[in-house]
Amino acid sequence: MPNQRFTDHLRQLADSIWRAQHEHPFIRGIGDGTLDVEKFKFWVRQDYLFLIDYARTLLLAAAKSPDLPTMTRFAELASATLNVEMDLHRSYAEEFDISGAELEAEEKSPTTQAYTDFLLRSAAIDDFLVTVAALLPCFWGFSEIGQRLSLSERPRDERYAKWIDMYSTDEFAELAQWCRDLLDRLAVGMSESSLQQVAVAFIISSRYECQFWDMAYKQERWPL
Repeated sequence: MPNQRFTDHLRQLADSIWRAQHEHPFIRGIGDGTLDVEKFKFWVRQDYLFLIDYARTLLLAAAKSPDLPTMTRFAELASATLNVEMDLHRSYAEEFDISGAELEAEEKSPTTQAYTDFLLRSAAIDDFLVTVAALLPCFWGFSEIGQRLSLSERPRDERYAKWIDMYSTDEFAELAQWCRDLLDRLAVGMSESSLQQVAVAFIISSRYECQFWDMAYKQERWPL
């Protein structure tokens, strides 16, 4: 793929999935402030559980890192997830009169369970390159969504405006860029079969990202 970043190639492969995210009624509802607050509450509960396992995945990535700077950065990202990002969720929960105990006692929806299981499995048994590819769509996808929503009129509902503020920052975009740069560096000289495994992981995570919005919008629960 001369003159093209490997991560640009991955983004092109998953473009229809990412476009579906931007067009999803959950995302559109955040952007214009019309999202049913009960759907947003459900997302807060489920994403809180997701972030706990996302942080675990980041820590496993730190343990597998090939050098100290990469290890340090993944450890820092885990800390930021557990503190900065989850603080946003805790502030929402407090506003909604949801206690910390209630948040942690929440049951994962089928989609949340499947997505976190996929990430932890990737971190536990796959090559480091595949683990990074599985992590990237969350960083990159949220940054892209936040930045696009920030270009439109600010929603009147301050809860949704605060959400957009969180994910449209230059700092969050820098995290996504760092993860992209890492994956691009790691991909140099890798075999086609290895790069195919990376692409599969990236696409699966992209699908789960899109499905996560749908899960929250439908307030998905286990049927039994």
